[in-house]
This record gives sequence, structure tokens and C-alpha cells, in this order.
Amino acid sequence: MKYGLISVFDKTGIVSLAESLITAGWKLISTGGTYQHLVEHGIKVIEVEDITHFPECLDGRVKTLHPYIHGGILAKRDEFSHRQFLEKYNIPSIDLIVNNLYPFEQTLQQHPEDHDQIIENIDIGGPSMIRAAAKNYKHVAILTDPNDYDELKSILSKNETIPIEKRMAWATKAFSYTAYYDTLIASYFNKKTNKGTFPDKLILAFEKITELRYGENPHQQAVCYQSKPYYLAKHGLLQAEQLQGKELSYNNYIDAQSALNIVRTFEQPTTVAIKHTNPCGVATAETIHEAFEKAHAADPQSIFGGIIAFNRRVNLQTAEQLHAIFLEVIIAPDFDEDALQILQKKKNLRVLKMPIGQGDQVFQLRQIQGGLLIQSADNKIINENNLKVMTNLAPTSDQVQDLLFAWKVVKHVHSNAIVLAKNNSTVAVGPGQVSRIWALENAIRQTKPEHVKGAVLASDAFFPFADCVEVAAKAGIKAI
Repeated sequence: MKYGLISVFDKTGIVSLAESLITAGWKLISTGGTYQHLVEHGIKVIEVEDITHFPECLDGRVKTLHPYIHGGILAKRDEFSHRQFLEKYNIPSIDLIVNNLYPFEQTLQQHPEDHDQIIENIDIGGPSMIRAAAKNYKHVAILTDPNDYDELKSILSKNETIPIEKRMAWATKAFSYTAYYDTLIASYFNKKTNKGTFPDKLILAFEKITELRYGENPHQQAVCYQSKPYYLAKHGLLQAEQLQGKELSYNNYIDAQSALNIVRTFEQPTTVAIKHTNPCGVATAETIHEAFEKAHAADPQSIFGGIIAFNRRVNLQTAEQLHAIFLEVIIAPDFDEDALQILQKKKNLRVLKMPIGQGDQVFQLRQIQGGLLIQSADNKIINENNLKVMTNLAPTSDQVQDLLFAWKVVKHVHSNAIVLAKNNSTVAVGPGQVSRIWALENAIRQTKPEHVKGAVLASDAFFPFADCVEVAAKAGIKAI
């Protein structure tokens, strides 16, 4: 006689699966709410305590943690001493476990401040059964995903034994399932106890969201995972509502994140244009349309094929100008209906609606071969009170505002990084040069001399020599 034990919180498809098992000649064992659910649907099922001869106790905290259950799961069917032990104590051989766990993640999302409720939704018996069955996959099948029920039903309908390759595949999924579950619990406790510091053991969990067509280059495979632990941001691109356009590519995600990082730095109406992760135009103004016009004017050539982010609602006037340019992605907190109608004329254009805000990233991660670097997020913003004038000539109030603007932008430019700005708009950006003087010279060359005159300069590091200061002065730059 084959026994299967069913104990699930998510009861999707469980009645149909149980019916198929009964038809195939299995006897079913079940617990608590699952037992009641199956009985109510006319399924003949054995209660766990009829096997263990011990009642569920401690408000259901202990149900299956018993040798009569785990012995039946873990026994090696091809080991004589194991079979002999089961026979001696009349322990049923359990060949199938169907289990999914208490909704710890959902409880965490819905009741993040209710510590007691979160604790009660930490499953104990379930992970133990799952791991036991997965360990003994040579003899036991373990199902943790309702999406696999149909495959098992198909096998049962053909009166076939479950292939060992399939049992191993389900065991692999089961171990990943419990590891992910435990990681969420560990992350929650790390957040409660470490209070933003770095734990001795960093445990991360990610859930696959989608497969991408390819990676940074066409020959590379790529997928997108959503981060689950509290070390990473909870609100970001993956929560955005895509209103139209093709699926986002690997490079779209990278560039869009760069745009978000910058636009979130500003409180005034701001437009950010990104190309290859670097800003090619950034501007603030009284209105979002004016900010867009200034950002576009800063580099009307590089914006082609770029990504645009706004921190205000996009109106019709702005959408009409956006429509005239080839763009990959547009991000904004909202869009007027008539603005969307204009943008929809370009079917492939990706339009994302999401709250911009200040973001909630706590830590930043960077992979190195064989390891991971982690640092606190760079959330500090310099204001006028932090500035110290180091020259005899003091900057004007307008120049101070431009300097602060430029410093917000240069923070997000690849080093060596130079940003020239005037009237709360970038004039030119010099990113990613191995020499700082080259970065400055490139920035000056990419725009007209009259645009550089009167501008201010921001650098992401100090000048080791006088050459940058001298070149800046010669070009008419007024403050650094």
C-alpha cells in the first residue's frame, strides 16, 4: 500500500490531486486545516494523529514532528534494517509528501509591524518534512509547487511509477523552496537585531521574475530576479507598471536604474536623460516641460536612443516633444491621458509608471569573482550649509545653486567624472576617463564655447595638479 501525506497552506488544486491519488490506489494522510478541507470535499483521508497515536498540540505547533511520520519518510526502502524497523513498529512507508508552508512572506508584507503574527507564521514541521522527503528522493516524491500537480496526475493516470529523475528534480525545487523561506526569516531577524549594520553571515534571497531575451550582448543569457531580503530596496523598477512597449532588456534595466538614481536626488521638477548609464542631460525648472527642454538642449545628439526619467507627471506638451525623439524607455510617476495617447503611437516605446520618491535602498552590493562587496547606500545630499569657500573670491548665490546641482549629478557619473552646469542644467558631462584632465577636455569639447562660459564645474575627486583648474579658467568656468 502506498501512503501520501498532504499538508498545505495554499490549497490550490489540492482536491483534484487528492482525487487522482485515491483513484490510483493511494491512501492519504493529512493534518489540521488540510484534513478538514479534504473531508469537506468528500476525500477519504487518514488524520495524522491516527498514525502517530498522539494529538496535535500547542495550538497546532506540533503535528507531524514524530517518528511515525519521519520514520516513514526517511526509511531507505532498499535497506533491510530500515524495512525491519518500520515493520516492527507498524510505521507506514510514506512515498509522497505534498506540502507548502505557512505564508511567512505574505504576513511580512501585509503586517510588517506585527512581530507576534510574523513569528506565528514561521513553519516548523513543514520544512522538516520537505527536507526529509527531498533527502530521501530515491524513494520519496516531494511536491511543494501546485504547478507540478498536473504532471504527477499525468503519471498516475498512466499507472506509472514516478521516475527517479523527476523525484530528483522535485527535490531540487524543494530544497530551494525551504532555503528561500529560511532566508526570508533570517533576513527579518537580521533587520530586527542588527539595525542596519552588516551581519556576520549575509544571506540573500531572490525570486525569478522573467527571462530576458539576452544580456548585455546578444550571445549572453540573462534573467531578472527580484530581491527579497531587507538589505536591498523594496520599491523600484520591478514594481513599476509598464503601460506600453516591448519587454525591458538587460541594458534597459541598467540604464533605467541609473536614471532613477539621479532623478530621485532632486525635489524640484527634474528631467534626466541617460545613455549607457551616464547622464547626457539633466535639468531642473519651474515646470517639468521646461526641465525637459533644458535637459534636451544640453545634449540633443546623445539623447537619441536614450532613457528619460521625470519626477513629475508628464503632460501633453512634453509628450509631443518626446514623441519626436527615438527613445527606449520613459519613466514618470504618472501621465496625462492625452499624453499617453501621443506616446502610444510608438508601440515599442516602453513607458513605465512608478512612484519616484527618494527610494529606500539601505545597502549596495557589487559582485567580485568569488565574493561580494557591500556598502551602505550613498544617500547623503550636500546642502548649502555644508559648503566651505576655499578661495578669496566667493561664489554668487546662483553659482552656489549651480554647484550643488552639478555635485548631485556628478555623483552618478562614472569616474573620472566631470560635470559642467549652468542655470540648473547640465552643459556637458565628461564621464569615464582614466585621466581627469581628459574628462574635463572632453566635456568642454562636446558643447559650444559660449555655453561653457559662466558655467560651474563639479568633479567626483580632487585635482592632483593645477592643469584642470587652469583649463577650466581658460574656458570661462567660474567656480569649482
